[in-house]
Amino acid sequence: MNKRVFIIGGEESGDVHGAALINELKAVMPGIQVEGMGGGRMRAAGLTGLDSKEVSVVGIAEVIEKLPRLWRAYNSLKRRLADGGFDAVVLIDFPDFNLHMARVAGRLGIPVIYYISPQVWAWRRGRIKTIARLVRKMLVVFPFEAALYEKAGVDVTYVGHPLVDMARTEITGADARRSLGIDEASTVISLLPGSRSGEISRILPIMLNAGKAVNKALGRDVVYLLPAAASIEDALLARFIGNSRIRPRIVRGAMYAALRASDAAIVTSGTATLETALIGTPMAIVYKMSPLSAVFGRLLVRGRFVGLPNIVLNRAVVPELLQEAATAANISRELVSLVSDVERRKAMLKGFDEVRAALGAGGAAHRAAVAVKEVMTQS
Repeated sequence: MNKRVFIIGGEESGDVHGAALINELKAVMPGIQVEGMGGGRMRAAGLTGLDSKEVSVVGIAEVIEKLPRLWRAYNSLKRRLADGGFDAVVLIDFPDFNLHMARVAGRLGIPVIYYISPQVWAWRRGRIKTIARLVRKMLVVFPFEAALYEKAGVDVTYVGHPLVDMARTEITGADARRSLGIDEASTVISLLPGSRSGEISRILPIMLNAGKAVNKALGRDVVYLLPAAASIEDALLARFIGNSRIRPRIVRGAMYAALRASDAAIVTSGTATLETALIGTPMAIVYKMSPLSAVFGRLLVRGRFVGLPNIVLNRAVVPELLQEAATAANISRELVSLVSDVERRKAMLKGFDEVRAALGAGGAAHRAAVAVKEVMTQS
């Protein structure tokens, strides 16, 4: 009888990593059935179940706003899991939701595997105790995470970071510009405002105002690209772009080509910062939460950095403009410097090489699939 696995990914990055995992699971376990919740990529890879688009949130205020949708999704998944006969549950990041699902799986006697760890090293470290109680196997993607879980008595395996395989392109900067119809002599900047509607609403207007300031400072019009996440509709972007003095070109399905074509980028904190570093585009990191979420964040967050490249190297390779510092003036100043200062660009690109080396060789999704198979066949 074919094995059955229940996988839950709740956000854009989880959808990307979940799809890669499903494809590798099919390779190591032919005939495996995959159900649960995910986005378009996971469903295209073969997952049946709920669409995660409506439950992707970040921050206390955002969670409160979407509580009814989260509650409906939780109850639906809970019923599916109880009706199942599943051999394992695989949870991908999305911790506040997924740890509740881990409790459900535990009550049903289904082993839980966690892939892409919650950022316990950054905030709410006490969750490690909950994870140790609920999770059979933890699969981590940063080398420093393994020691944290080992100390807590969690069965943990470092599988490497899946973006090492994904965030790459053989296209040159010149070829990327030609493919996007951009003159080679143009100054090009990518705007990455996030993958959630709340992030777009808070951050994109600031980025657009920064673009206007950059044009003024440089004395010329810059070409702006907006590599939009699949979870974000054009209509939402148009609400903000329509009122802007600059008109960034929305790019779909070619994020890495857009980054390779760009002289610099302004990137919302999250997985995209690591992708940008791996592609090798100088950047500044920005983030702005709702005021309520920011208050709680300051109480709960620990650690010196929020940007993944900085966290990986434990030093400030990339500037971080957070909350009150996330202003159009500050962003434009960083972008002008990144475009104009050759030595600063070289130093940042050298740091990106160190990030790439620290994350090791590829093959993370395959190693994760093998680990999932081991748990499923031992249960």
